Amino acid sequence: MRTDEQPIRISLFAPNGRMGRAIADAVAQTDEFAIDQDHADVLIDFSAPSALQASLDRAAAAAIPILVGTTGLDDFADRRIAAAAKDIAVLRAANTSLGVALLADLVERAASVLGPEWDIEIVEMHHRQKADAPSGTALALGDAAARGRQSKLRTERGRDGTNLKREEGAIGFASLRGGTVAGDHDVIFAGPEERLILSHRAENRMIFARGALAAARYLVGKPAGIYTMRDVVGADAV
Repeated sequence: MRTDEQPIRISLFAPNGRMGRAIADAVAQTDEFAIDQDHADVLIDFSAPSALQASLDRAAAAAIPILVGTTGLDDFADRRIAAAAKDIAVLRAANTSLGVALLADLVERAASVLGPEWDIEIVEMHHRQKADAPSGTALALGDAAARGRQSKLRTERGRDGTNLKREEGAIGFASLRGGTVAGDHDVIFAGPEERLILSHRAENRMIFARGALAAARYLVGKPAGIYTMRDVVGADAV
């Protein structure tokens, strides 16, 4: 049992991945955390959808909370997370940036205030190696907009061709890929003769690593259940 004076021990499910290395670098910059692959207080998984069950099983076996930062998950993954959350705390985050978490709150509020008369388009750009599109962050922002409208998310993706009149109430998604872009997201509210654009620019992968550590800090001692970055930014953990 750790005391408040001891560092929070982090186990990385994919320590050699881009995010695993970034989190290890972030841990090295503070005394509040330590990497311990064998005896951890929190497990962090930024791997691949195919590895989700293994990471959930590992967290459940150790009776520790888990941060799932993997994107591209399907409905079956949702059910797996829900099942695991009956026994342990699971924080699922398409994006661990604290700025993106705040952006989602702003998007939800804007969608609520502006109403369905304003069209919503979400544009995201990432590095050339990113495998899923739209990004998990873009979809999470779409979910936030749908919550603001108090409606179910209906998407229009990858428009191409003719006779593509916009479906009323749908949220459009456009994905750009190239270079080494860590992550750009724009949520465009297009109304009569005016537009509101809410944006976030990720300049370095370390913002996601620092946000993951804030999430890990939040998870320590939490009861079983599903948590989000919205819970993190609303707590004293940040």
